[in-house]
Amino acid sequence: MGYLFVKLPTSFLPDEDQGVIFVMIQTPEGATAARTLESVKTLESYLLEKEGDSVEEFFMVTGFSFAGNGQNAAMGFVMLKDFDERTTPETKAPAVAGRIMRAMYGVKDAQIYAFFPPPILELGNATGFDFHLVDRTGVGHGVLTQAKYQLLGMAAQNPKLVAVRPNGLSDVPQFKVDIDSEKARALGVSLQDINSTLQTALGSSYVNDFVDKGRVKKVFVQGDAAFRMQPEDVFEWYVKNNRGEMVPLHAFASGRWIYGSPRLERFNGYSSMNIQGSPAPGVSSGEAMKVVEDMVEKLPAGIGIEWTGLSYEERLAGAQEAMLYGLSLIIIFLSLAALYESWTIPFSVLFAVPLGIIGTVLVANVTGLSNDVYFKVGLLTTVGLCSKNAILIVEFAKDLYERGEDLYEASLTSFLMRFRPIVMTSMAFILGVTPLALASGAGANSQRAIGMGVIGGMVAATCLAILFVPLGLPQRRRHVLSRQRLFYCQSAAPYQRQRKSPEDPAIQPRRLALP
Repeated sequence: MGYLFVKLPTSFLPDEDQGVIFVMIQTPEGATAARTLESVKTLESYLLEKEGDSVEEFFMVTGFSFAGNGQNAAMGFVMLKDFDERTTPETKAPAVAGRIMRAMYGVKDAQIYAFFPPPILELGNATGFDFHLVDRTGVGHGVLTQAKYQLLGMAAQNPKLVAVRPNGLSDVPQFKVDIDSEKARALGVSLQDINSTLQTALGSSYVNDFVDKGRVKKVFVQGDAAFRMQPEDVFEWYVKNNRGEMVPLHAFASGRWIYGSPRLERFNGYSSMNIQGSPAPGVSSGEAMKVVEDMVEKLPAGIGIEWTGLSYEERLAGAQEAMLYGLSLIIIFLSLAALYESWTIPFSVLFAVPLGIIGTVLVANVTGLSNDVYFKVGLLTTVGLCSKNAILIVEFAKDLYERGEDLYEASLTSFLMRFRPIVMTSMAFILGVTPLALASGAGANSQRAIGMGVIGGMVAATCLAILFVPLGLPQRRRHVLSRQRLFYCQSAAPYQRQRKSPEDPAIQPRRLALP
Protein backbone atom coordinates (compact mmCIF):
# COMPACT_ATOMS: atom_id res chain seq x y z
CA MET A 1 0.00 0.00 0.00
CA GLY A 2 2.82 2.39 0.87
CA TYR A 3 4.49 1.81 -2.47
CA LEU A 4 1.28 2.47 -4.40
CA PHE A 5 0.61 5.62 -2.38
CA VAL A 6 4.10 7.02 -2.98
CA LYS A 7 3.80 6.11 -6.66
CA LEU A 8 0.77 8.38 -7.10
CA PRO A 9 1.52 11.59 -9.04
CA THR A 10 1.10 14.72 -6.96
CA SER A 11 -0.75 17.94 -7.78
CA PHE A 12 -2.77 20.61 -6.00
CA LEU A 13 -6.00 20.70 -8.03
CA PRO A 14 -7.02 18.91 -11.22
CA ASP A 15 -7.24 20.99 -14.38
CA GLU A 16 -10.79 21.92 -15.29
CA ASP A 17 -12.47 22.70 -18.59
CA GLN A 18 -14.17 26.04 -17.88
CA GLY A 19 -15.23 26.72 -21.44
CA VAL A 20 -12.61 29.39 -22.15
CA ILE A 21 -9.08 29.43 -23.59
CA PHE A 22 -6.51 32.21 -23.41
CA VAL A 23 -4.06 32.79 -26.25
CA MET A 24 -0.99 34.97 -25.66
CA ILE A 25 0.82 36.42 -28.68
CA GLN A 26 4.23 38.04 -28.53
CA THR A 27 6.19 39.29 -31.54
CA PRO A 28 9.90 40.22 -31.51
CA GLU A 29 11.12 43.17 -29.46
CA GLY A 30 10.47 46.46 -31.14
CA ALA A 31 7.81 45.09 -33.49
CA THR A 32 5.08 47.52 -34.46
CA ALA A 33 1.39 47.10 -33.75
CA ALA A 34 0.75 46.45 -37.45
CA ARG A 35 3.25 43.59 -37.42
CA THR A 36 1.62 42.10 -34.34
CA LEU A 37 -1.80 42.41 -35.95
CA GLU A 38 -0.69 40.17 -38.82
CA SER A 39 -0.01 37.35 -36.38
CA VAL A 40 -3.37 37.98 -34.75
CA LYS A 41 -5.11 37.61 -38.13
CA THR A 42 -3.33 34.29 -38.67
CA LEU A 43 -4.76 33.02 -35.39
CA GLU A 44 -8.23 34.30 -36.23
CA SER A 45 -8.20 32.49 -39.58
CA TYR A 46 -7.26 29.21 -37.94
CA LEU A 47 -10.04 29.48 -35.34
CA LEU A 48 -12.65 30.27 -37.97
CA GLU A 49 -11.61 27.55 -40.40
CA LYS A 50 -10.43 24.67 -38.19
CA GLU A 51 -12.10 24.97 -34.78
CA GLY A 52 -15.69 25.73 -35.69
CA ASP A 53 -16.97 22.61 -33.94
CA SER A 54 -15.56 23.69 -30.58
CA VAL A 55 -15.30 27.49 -30.64
CA GLU A 56 -18.37 29.64 -30.10
CA GLU A 57 -16.76 33.08 -30.33
CA PHE A 58 -13.52 34.92 -29.70
CA PHE A 59 -12.07 38.40 -29.57
CA MET A 60 -8.52 39.71 -29.76
CA VAL A 61 -6.78 42.64 -28.07
CA THR A 62 -3.52 44.12 -29.34
CA GLY A 63 -1.13 46.04 -27.15
CA PHE A 64 -2.06 44.02 -24.05
CA SER A 65 -1.30 40.57 -22.65
CA PHE A 66 -0.77 38.88 -19.30
CA ALA A 67 2.97 39.29 -19.87
CA GLY A 68 2.73 43.09 -20.14
CA ASN A 69 1.67 45.93 -22.39
CA GLY A 70 3.39 46.91 -25.61
CA GLN A 71 3.06 47.08 -29.37
CA ASN A 72 4.52 43.59 -29.70
CA ALA A 73 1.95 42.01 -27.36
CA ALA A 74 -1.56 40.72 -28.03
CA MET A 75 -4.11 38.60 -26.21
CA GLY A 76 -6.91 36.35 -27.41
CA PHE A 77 -9.97 35.19 -25.46
CA VAL A 78 -11.64 32.12 -26.99
CA MET A 79 -15.08 31.09 -25.75
CA LEU A 80 -15.96 27.44 -26.37
CA LYS A 81 -19.39 26.04 -27.04
CA ASP A 82 -21.64 24.68 -24.31
CA PHE A 83 -20.64 21.40 -22.68
CA ASP A 84 -23.69 19.68 -24.17
CA GLU A 85 -22.29 20.38 -27.65
CA ARG A 86 -18.75 19.27 -26.71
CA THR A 87 -19.14 15.66 -25.67
CA THR A 88 -16.06 14.11 -27.30
CA PRO A 89 -12.52 14.38 -25.89
CA GLU A 90 -11.38 16.25 -29.01
CA THR A 91 -13.66 19.17 -28.19
CA LYS A 92 -12.49 19.67 -24.60
CA ALA A 93 -10.44 22.71 -23.66
CA PRO A 94 -7.08 20.88 -23.22
CA ALA A 95 -7.39 19.26 -26.65
CA VAL A 96 -8.36 22.54 -28.35
CA ALA A 97 -5.50 24.40 -26.67
CA GLY A 98 -3.05 21.71 -27.76
CA ARG A 99 -4.18 21.93 -31.39
CA ILE A 100 -3.85 25.72 -31.35
CA MET A 101 -0.30 25.40 -30.01
CA ARG A 102 0.69 22.91 -32.70
CA ALA A 103 -0.91 24.91 -35.51
CA MET A 104 0.62 28.23 -34.42
CA TYR A 105 4.08 26.70 -33.95
CA GLY A 106 4.68 27.32 -37.64
CA VAL A 107 4.19 31.09 -37.32
CA LYS A 108 7.73 32.47 -37.69
CA ASP A 109 7.00 36.06 -36.71
CA ALA A 110 5.49 35.47 -33.26
CA GLN A 111 5.41 33.19 -30.24
CA ILE A 112 1.84 32.02 -29.62
CA TYR A 113 0.83 30.12 -26.49
CA ALA A 114 -2.63 28.71 -25.79
CA PHE A 115 -3.70 27.78 -22.27
CA PHE A 116 -6.81 27.69 -20.13
CA PRO A 117 -7.45 29.29 -16.73
CA PRO A 118 -6.66 27.52 -13.45
CA PRO A 119 -9.40 25.95 -11.31
CA ILE A 120 -9.14 28.90 -8.88
CA LEU A 121 -8.97 32.14 -10.86
CA GLU A 122 -7.64 34.11 -7.90
CA LEU A 123 -4.44 32.02 -7.91
CA GLY A 124 -3.05 32.92 -11.31
CA ASN A 125 -4.12 33.16 -14.91
CA ALA A 126 -2.95 29.81 -16.32
CA THR A 127 -2.78 26.14 -15.42
CA GLY A 128 0.49 24.33 -14.88
CA PHE A 129 3.33 25.73 -12.78
CA ASP A 130 4.21 29.33 -12.03
CA PHE A 131 7.45 30.58 -10.46
CA HIS A 132 9.90 33.48 -10.29
CA LEU A 133 13.62 33.35 -10.91
CA VAL A 134 14.99 35.53 -8.12
CA ASP A 135 18.30 37.38 -7.90
CA ARG A 136 19.06 36.66 -4.23
CA THR A 137 22.61 38.04 -4.07
CA GLY A 138 22.43 40.99 -6.47
CA VAL A 139 24.35 39.44 -9.36
CA GLY A 140 22.67 41.88 -11.73
CA HIS A 141 20.07 42.06 -14.46
CA GLY A 142 22.40 40.62 -17.11
CA VAL A 143 23.15 37.43 -15.16
CA LEU A 144 19.47 37.01 -14.31
CA THR A 145 18.55 37.34 -17.99
CA GLN A 146 21.16 34.78 -19.01
CA ALA A 147 19.87 32.41 -16.33
CA LYS A 148 16.34 32.80 -17.70
CA TYR A 149 17.36 31.87 -21.23
CA GLN A 150 19.48 28.98 -19.92
CA LEU A 151 16.49 27.62 -18.03
CA LEU A 152 14.20 28.02 -21.06
CA GLY A 153 16.72 26.12 -23.17
CA MET A 154 16.87 23.21 -20.71
CA ALA A 155 13.06 23.16 -20.45
CA ALA A 156 12.68 23.00 -24.24
CA GLN A 157 14.77 19.82 -24.30
CA ASN A 158 12.95 18.10 -21.42
CA PRO A 159 10.06 15.86 -22.56
CA LYS A 160 8.22 16.29 -19.24
CA LEU A 161 7.62 20.02 -19.78
CA VAL A 162 5.64 21.87 -22.46
CA ALA A 163 4.82 25.51 -23.20
CA VAL A 164 7.49 26.87 -20.84
CA ARG A 165 7.48 30.61 -21.47
CA PRO A 166 8.57 33.86 -19.83
CA ASN A 167 5.57 35.70 -18.46
CA GLY A 168 7.06 39.10 -19.13
CA LEU A 169 8.42 41.36 -21.83
CA SER A 170 11.96 40.87 -23.10
CA ASP A 171 14.58 43.59 -22.91
CA VAL A 172 14.20 46.21 -25.65
CA PRO A 173 16.20 49.22 -26.86
CA GLN A 174 15.30 52.30 -24.86
CA PHE A 175 16.11 55.97 -25.36
CA LYS A 176 17.24 57.47 -22.07
CA VAL A 177 17.16 61.24 -21.49
CA ASP A 178 19.83 62.49 -19.08
CA ILE A 179 19.07 65.81 -17.36
CA ASP A 180 21.96 67.98 -16.22
CA SER A 181 20.40 69.27 -13.02
CA GLU A 182 23.05 71.97 -12.51
CA LYS A 183 22.48 73.48 -15.98
CA ALA A 184 18.72 73.28 -15.51
CA ARG A 185 18.98 75.03 -12.15
CA ALA A 186 21.20 77.75 -13.67
CA LEU A 187 18.62 78.31 -16.42
CA GLY A 188 15.82 78.51 -13.86
CA VAL A 189 14.11 75.30 -14.95
CA SER A 190 12.72 72.94 -12.29
CA LEU A 191 12.65 69.16 -12.61
CA GLN A 192 8.91 69.20 -12.05
CA ASP A 193 8.38 71.40 -15.12
CA ILE A 194 10.70 69.15 -17.17
CA ASN A 195 8.74 66.04 -16.20
CA SER A 196 5.44 67.77 -16.90
CA THR A 197 6.59 68.85 -20.37
CA LEU A 198 7.84 65.39 -21.34
CA GLN A 199 4.69 63.77 -19.98
CA THR A 200 2.44 66.08 -22.01
CA ALA A 201 4.48 65.90 -25.20
CA LEU A 202 5.19 62.19 -25.38
CA GLY A 203 2.32 60.80 -23.32
CA SER A 204 -0.69 62.89 -22.50
CA SER A 205 -2.09 65.09 -19.72
CA TYR A 206 -5.63 65.52 -18.51
CA VAL A 207 -6.84 69.16 -18.68
CA ASN A 208 -10.54 69.40 -17.91
CA ASP A 209 -14.02 68.27 -18.96
CA PHE A 210 -16.55 69.66 -21.38
CA VAL A 211 -20.16 68.87 -22.20
CA ASP A 212 -20.95 67.61 -25.69
CA LYS A 213 -24.57 66.80 -26.56
CA GLY A 214 -25.45 66.16 -22.96
CA ARG A 215 -22.42 63.96 -22.24
CA VAL A 216 -19.37 64.90 -20.17
CA LYS A 217 -16.12 64.26 -22.03
CA LYS A 218 -12.50 64.60 -20.93
CA VAL A 219 -9.88 66.79 -22.57
CA PHE A 220 -6.33 65.46 -22.98
CA VAL A 221 -3.35 67.36 -24.36
CA GLN A 222 -0.56 65.57 -26.27
CA GLY A 223 2.11 66.49 -28.78
CA ASP A 224 1.28 65.89 -32.43
CA ALA A 225 2.58 62.59 -33.81
CA ALA A 226 4.83 64.31 -36.33
CA PHE A 227 6.77 66.03 -33.50
CA ARG A 228 7.40 62.92 -31.37
CA MET A 229 8.36 60.28 -33.91
CA GLN A 230 12.17 60.49 -33.75
CA PRO A 231 14.47 60.54 -30.72
CA GLU A 232 15.81 63.94 -31.77
CA ASP A 233 12.32 65.41 -31.56
CA VAL A 234 12.50 65.22 -27.77
CA PHE A 235 15.06 68.06 -27.60
CA GLU A 236 13.00 70.38 -29.78
CA TRP A 237 10.47 70.92 -27.03
CA TYR A 238 10.67 73.96 -24.76
CA VAL A 239 10.22 74.32 -21.00
CA LYS A 240 9.20 77.59 -19.29
CA ASN A 241 11.63 78.72 -16.58
CA ASN A 242 10.95 80.77 -13.44
CA ARG A 243 11.42 84.01 -15.41
CA GLY A 244 8.77 83.14 -18.00
CA GLU A 245 11.33 82.34 -20.74
CA MET A 246 11.13 79.27 -22.97
CA VAL A 247 14.25 77.13 -22.71
CA PRO A 248 14.86 74.25 -25.19
CA LEU A 249 15.51 70.82 -23.74
CA HIS A 250 18.78 70.39 -25.65
CA ALA A 251 20.22 73.23 -23.53
CA PHE A 252 20.40 71.03 -20.44
CA ALA A 253 19.55 67.46 -21.59
CA SER A 254 21.17 64.75 -23.69
CA GLY A 255 20.08 61.34 -24.89
CA ARG A 256 21.57 57.89 -25.36
CA TRP A 257 20.38 54.41 -26.28
CA ILE A 258 20.31 51.66 -23.67
CA TYR A 259 18.99 48.08 -23.53
CA GLY A 260 16.73 47.15 -20.65
CA SER A 261 13.47 45.71 -19.42
CA PRO A 262 10.30 47.61 -20.33
CA ARG A 263 8.87 47.02 -16.86
CA LEU A 264 10.17 46.62 -13.31
CA GLU A 265 9.79 43.05 -12.02
CA ARG A 266 10.17 42.32 -8.32
CA PHE A 267 9.29 39.40 -6.02
CA ASN A 268 9.54 39.94 -2.27
CA GLY A 269 11.79 42.91 -2.94
CA TYR A 270 14.25 40.98 -5.16
CA SER A 271 14.78 41.41 -8.88
CA SER A 272 12.95 38.56 -10.56
CA MET A 273 11.58 37.16 -13.82
CA ASN A 274 8.30 35.28 -13.98
CA ILE A 275 8.18 31.97 -15.91
CA GLN A 276 5.16 29.76 -16.53
CA GLY A 277 4.71 26.36 -18.10
CA SER A 278 2.74 23.14 -18.11
CA PRO A 279 3.54 19.48 -17.53
CA ALA A 280 3.49 17.21 -20.56
CA PRO A 281 0.48 14.91 -21.01
CA GLY A 282 0.67 12.11 -18.47
CA VAL A 283 2.99 14.08 -16.15
CA SER A 284 1.68 15.55 -12.90
CA SER A 285 2.35 19.11 -11.82
CA GLY A 286 4.29 17.87 -8.79
CA GLU A 287 6.67 15.90 -11.00
CA ALA A 288 7.08 18.88 -13.35
CA MET A 289 7.88 21.15 -10.40
CA LYS A 290 10.56 18.71 -9.24
CA VAL A 291 12.11 18.80 -12.72
CA VAL A 292 12.16 22.61 -12.68
CA GLU A 293 13.82 22.68 -9.26
CA ASP A 294 16.54 20.35 -10.53
CA MET A 295 17.14 22.69 -13.47
CA VAL A 296 17.39 25.76 -11.26
CA GLU A 297 20.18 24.09 -9.28
CA LYS A 298 22.28 24.16 -12.47
CA LEU A 299 21.93 27.94 -12.86
CA PRO A 300 24.63 30.42 -11.77
CA ALA A 301 25.14 30.96 -8.05
CA GLY A 302 22.84 33.53 -6.51
CA ILE A 303 19.83 32.66 -8.69
CA GLY A 304 16.97 31.03 -6.78
CA ILE A 305 13.38 30.02 -7.35
CA GLU A 306 10.16 31.11 -5.65
CA TRP A 307 6.87 29.38 -6.41
CA THR A 308 3.74 31.45 -6.71
CA GLY A 309 0.02 30.99 -7.38
CA LEU A 310 -1.22 27.39 -7.51
CA SER A 311 2.34 26.05 -7.36
CA TYR A 312 2.93 27.78 -4.03
CA GLU A 313 -0.30 26.35 -2.62
CA GLU A 314 0.67 22.89 -3.86
CA ARG A 315 3.97 23.09 -2.00
CA LEU A 316 2.18 24.10 1.20
CA ALA A 317 -0.41 21.34 0.84
CA GLY A 318 2.28 18.70 0.30
CA ALA A 319 4.14 19.76 3.43
CA GLN A 320 0.97 19.40 5.55
CA GLU A 321 -0.13 16.03 4.18
CA ALA A 322 1.48 13.82 6.87
CA MET A 323 0.17 16.05 9.65
CA LEU A 324 -3.35 15.92 8.18
CA TYR A 325 -3.48 12.13 8.03
CA GLY A 326 -1.86 11.70 11.42
CA LEU A 327 -4.20 14.17 13.11
CA SER A 328 -7.24 12.46 11.57
CA LEU A 329 -6.22 9.04 12.92
CA ILE A 330 -5.47 10.47 16.37
CA ILE A 331 -8.89 12.15 16.57
CA ILE A 332 -10.62 8.93 15.52
CA PHE A 333 -8.64 6.91 18.07
CA LEU A 334 -9.35 9.30 20.94
CA SER A 335 -13.04 9.44 20.06
CA LEU A 336 -13.28 5.65 20.04
CA ALA A 337 -11.33 5.41 23.29
CA ALA A 338 -13.82 7.76 24.93
CA LEU A 339 -16.75 5.85 23.44
CA TYR A 340 -15.67 2.39 24.60
CA GLU A 341 -13.73 3.53 27.69
CA SER A 342 -10.89 1.35 26.52
CA TRP A 343 -7.48 1.87 24.93
CA THR A 344 -7.50 -1.50 23.16
CA ILE A 345 -10.86 -1.77 21.42
CA PRO A 346 -10.18 1.27 19.14
CA PHE A 347 -7.31 -0.68 17.57
CA SER A 348 -9.79 -3.24 16.32
CA VAL A 349 -11.75 -0.46 14.61
CA LEU A 350 -8.67 1.20 13.13
CA PHE A 351 -7.62 -2.19 11.77
CA ALA A 352 -10.23 -1.67 9.02
CA VAL A 353 -8.80 1.69 7.88
CA PRO A 354 -5.84 0.32 5.83
CA LEU A 355 -8.21 -2.04 4.02
CA GLY A 356 -10.27 0.88 2.73
CA ILE A 357 -7.19 2.93 1.87
CA ILE A 358 -5.91 0.06 -0.26
CA GLY A 359 -9.03 0.28 -2.43
CA THR A 360 -8.77 4.05 -2.80
CA VAL A 361 -5.10 3.92 -3.79
CA LEU A 362 -5.64 1.06 -6.24
CA VAL A 363 -8.47 2.90 -8.01
CA ALA A 364 -6.37 6.08 -8.17
CA ASN A 365 -3.48 4.20 -9.80
CA VAL A 366 -5.73 2.43 -12.29
CA THR A 367 -7.70 5.52 -13.33
CA GLY A 368 -4.70 7.89 -13.37
CA LEU A 369 -5.86 10.17 -10.55
CA SER A 370 -3.39 12.45 -8.81
CA ASN A 371 -2.78 12.89 -5.12
CA ASP A 372 -4.46 16.29 -4.97
CA VAL A 373 -6.75 18.08 -2.53
CA TYR A 374 -9.89 16.29 -3.74
CA PHE A 375 -8.20 12.90 -3.51
CA LYS A 376 -7.26 13.70 0.10
CA VAL A 377 -10.89 14.61 0.84
CA GLY A 378 -12.02 11.28 -0.61
CA LEU A 379 -9.35 9.43 1.33
CA LEU A 380 -10.39 10.98 4.64
CA THR A 381 -14.03 10.21 3.81
CA THR A 382 -13.05 6.59 3.24
CA VAL A 383 -11.28 6.49 6.61
CA GLY A 384 -14.43 7.66 8.35
CA LEU A 385 -16.70 5.23 6.52
CA CYS A 386 -14.39 2.28 7.17
CA SER A 387 -14.35 3.16 10.84
CA LYS A 388 -18.15 3.36 10.83
CA ASN A 389 -18.49 -0.19 9.45
CA ALA A 390 -16.01 -1.54 11.97
CA ILE A 391 -17.79 0.23 14.83
CA LEU A 392 -21.03 -1.57 13.99
CA ILE A 393 -19.32 -4.96 14.37
CA VAL A 394 -17.19 -4.10 17.41
CA GLU A 395 -20.11 -2.48 19.25
CA PHE A 396 -22.30 -5.60 19.04
CA ALA A 397 -19.39 -7.93 19.82
CA LYS A 398 -18.54 -5.90 22.91
CA ASP A 399 -22.12 -6.04 24.20
CA LEU A 400 -22.37 -9.80 23.63
CA TYR A 401 -19.02 -10.40 25.30
CA GLU A 402 -20.07 -8.40 28.34
CA ARG A 403 -23.19 -10.58 28.62
CA GLY A 404 -20.99 -13.62 29.06
CA GLU A 405 -20.63 -15.09 25.57
CA ASP A 406 -17.31 -16.36 24.31
CA LEU A 407 -15.31 -13.71 22.47
CA TYR A 408 -15.10 -15.74 19.25
CA GLU A 409 -18.81 -16.50 19.35
CA ALA A 410 -19.58 -12.84 20.05
CA SER A 411 -17.47 -11.71 17.09
CA LEU A 412 -19.12 -14.21 14.73
CA THR A 413 -22.62 -13.35 15.94
CA SER A 414 -22.03 -9.62 15.54
CA PHE A 415 -20.74 -10.22 12.02
CA LEU A 416 -23.87 -12.18 11.07
CA MET A 417 -26.18 -9.63 12.67
CA ARG A 418 -24.59 -6.53 11.10
CA PHE A 419 -23.61 -7.95 7.71
CA ARG A 420 -26.80 -6.88 5.93
CA PRO A 421 -26.95 -3.33 7.43
CA ILE A 422 -23.29 -2.75 6.57
CA VAL A 423 -23.74 -3.92 2.98
CA MET A 424 -26.92 -1.88 2.55
CA THR A 425 -25.45 1.34 3.90
CA SER A 426 -22.24 0.85 1.89
CA MET A 427 -24.13 0.23 -1.34
CA ALA A 428 -26.33 3.24 -0.68
CA PHE A 429 -23.30 5.43 -0.22
CA ILE A 430 -21.56 4.00 -3.30
CA LEU A 431 -24.64 4.66 -5.42
CA GLY A 432 -24.86 8.14 -3.93
CA VAL A 433 -21.37 9.12 -5.10
CA THR A 434 -21.67 7.38 -8.48
CA PRO A 435 -22.86 10.63 -10.14
CA LEU A 436 -19.62 12.22 -8.96
CA ALA A 437 -17.56 9.45 -10.53
CA LEU A 438 -19.45 9.82 -13.83
CA ALA A 439 -19.60 13.63 -13.83
CA SER A 440 -19.10 15.70 -16.97
CA GLY A 441 -19.05 19.39 -17.72
CA ALA A 442 -17.78 22.15 -15.47
CA GLY A 443 -15.88 20.84 -12.45
CA ALA A 444 -16.02 17.25 -13.70
CA ASN A 445 -12.40 16.39 -12.85
CA SER A 446 -12.79 17.51 -9.25
CA GLN A 447 -15.98 15.51 -8.82
CA ARG A 448 -14.45 12.40 -10.38
CA ALA A 449 -11.42 12.66 -8.08
CA ILE A 450 -13.70 12.44 -5.03
CA GLY A 451 -16.19 9.93 -6.46
CA MET A 452 -13.70 7.39 -7.81
CA GLY A 453 -11.60 7.43 -4.64
CA VAL A 454 -14.56 6.98 -2.31
CA ILE A 455 -16.06 4.19 -4.42
CA GLY A 456 -12.79 2.26 -4.46
CA GLY A 457 -12.34 2.65 -0.73
CA MET A 458 -15.92 1.63 0.11
CA VAL A 459 -15.80 -1.46 -2.11
CA ALA A 460 -12.57 -2.60 -0.46
CA ALA A 461 -13.85 -1.77 3.02
CA THR A 462 -17.11 -3.64 2.45
CA CYS A 463 -15.52 -6.74 0.95
CA LEU A 464 -12.45 -6.96 3.19
CA ALA A 465 -13.11 -5.12 6.42
CA ILE A 466 -16.30 -6.98 7.34
CA LEU A 467 -14.30 -10.21 7.09
CA PHE A 468 -11.10 -9.19 8.86
CA VAL A 469 -12.53 -7.06 11.69
CA PRO A 470 -14.35 -10.00 13.37
CA LEU A 471 -11.14 -12.03 13.13
CA GLY A 472 -8.98 -9.22 14.44
CA LEU A 473 -11.10 -8.48 17.51
CA PRO A 474 -10.47 -11.82 19.32
CA GLN A 475 -6.80 -11.77 18.37
CA ARG A 476 -6.42 -8.28 19.75
CA ARG A 477 -8.34 -9.13 22.90
CA ARG A 478 -6.27 -12.29 23.49
CA HIS A 479 -3.06 -10.31 23.05
CA VAL A 480 -4.24 -7.81 25.66
CA LEU A 481 -5.22 -10.56 28.11
CA SER A 482 -1.83 -12.22 27.71
CA ARG A 483 -0.13 -8.93 28.41
CA GLN A 484 -2.27 -8.49 31.53
CA ARG A 485 -1.36 -12.00 32.77
CA LEU A 486 2.32 -11.30 32.15
CA PHE A 487 2.10 -8.08 34.10
CA TYR A 488 0.28 -9.83 36.96
CA CYS A 489 2.87 -12.56 37.14
CA GLN A 490 5.75 -10.13 37.12
CA SER A 491 4.08 -8.10 39.86
CA ALA A 492 3.46 -11.18 42.01
CA ALA A 493 6.97 -12.64 41.62
CA PRO A 494 8.56 -10.77 44.58
CA TYR A 495 5.83 -11.98 46.94
CA GLN A 496 6.31 -15.55 45.80
CA ARG A 497 10.03 -15.32 46.41
CA GLN A 498 9.35 -14.02 49.92
CA ARG A 499 7.09 -17.00 50.71
CA LYS A 500 9.85 -19.41 49.65
CA SER A 501 12.11 -18.08 52.45
CA PRO A 502 10.39 -18.97 55.77
CA GLU A 503 13.65 -18.82 57.63
CA ASP A 504 13.92 -15.13 56.90
CA PRO A 505 13.00 -13.41 60.19
CA ALA A 506 11.82 -10.27 58.39
CA ILE A 507 9.38 -12.23 56.29
CA GLN A 508 8.22 -15.12 58.47
CA PRO A 509 5.97 -13.22 60.91
CA ARG A 510 4.03 -11.42 58.13
CA ARG A 511 3.00 -14.51 56.14
CA LEU A 512 2.32 -12.60 52.93
CA ALA A 513 0.05 -14.38 50.46
CA LEU A 514 -1.50 -13.57 47.10
CA PRO A 515 -5.26 -12.97 47.08
